[in-house]
Amino acid sequence: MDLCELTLAVEKVAREAGAEIKRIYEQGKFTTYTKDDESPVTSADFAANDIIESALTKLTPHIPIVSEESDKSAIEKRREWPEYWLIDPLDGTQEFVAGSGDFAVAIALVVNHIPTIGVIYAPIHDRCYFASRDKGAYRRDADGLTPIYVDKQSRDIVRIAVSLRQAKELVESRLNSDFNYEFVAMGSATLKACLVAQGGADIYMRIGPTGEWDTGAAHCIVSEAGGDIYDLCINRLTYNKRDTLANPNFIVCGNQALPWSHIVNE
Repeated sequence: MDLCELTLAVEKVAREAGAEIKRIYEQGKFTTYTKDDESPVTSADFAANDIIESALTKLTPHIPIVSEESDKSAIEKRREWPEYWLIDPLDGTQEFVAGSGDFAVAIALVVNHIPTIGVIYAPIHDRCYFASRDKGAYRRDADGLTPIYVDKQSRDIVRIAVSLRQAKELVESRLNSDFNYEFVAMGSATLKACLVAQGGADIYMRIGPTGEWDTGAAHCIVSEAGGDIYDLCINRLTYNKRDTLANPNFIVCGNQALPWSHIVNE
């Protein structure tokens, strides 16, 4: 199948995993564990991961998979792969546990270090964002299928998507005081990136630990919508090029005409 057909097939996979997450969420019967890095993971994460890995293996048996919940020994083999699936079965686990509803399934296909397919599905909102390289970015929800674009209008205020859990002061400390800012709070890193992609915010800044699975799908969607994802030195985020899958602190930027190197302090 071609890239567009594959993207739509992956959307179905994300929706299937999302349906299981939603079922567990609404029942309220799940187990929460603490990983080595002290971040939470739940039985819903593992259930979604099993669904996604099984479906992707059937869909593309020749393409390996890297997941946030993958065994570390499997992850170490990734440097040999020209292409692989990069998945976060439940992005926003803290929001899932807290009951906010702001969480999502994220699936990306990385080809030669570039996110080439991105699918993000928010099951509680029944909203899916997806893109494939050079084919544009889209949102599918109750209003139907809509192309999405970053906001390129000139304005006096820079709108910043921020976490519901992270102190806003941490983000403010990295911003140039010469500009005016408005903050929009939302859970899930991928959903904040999608907010930028659809023009609802100009930037999302993440200070703190994340993995490449947190940005892979969003990077494809944001790029196809006219934006990009950078580290705080305004270097484009990379995939499978470093000894670790950990991301640096990063910013998801909308309007590329804005002076991001002046707005953001390293």
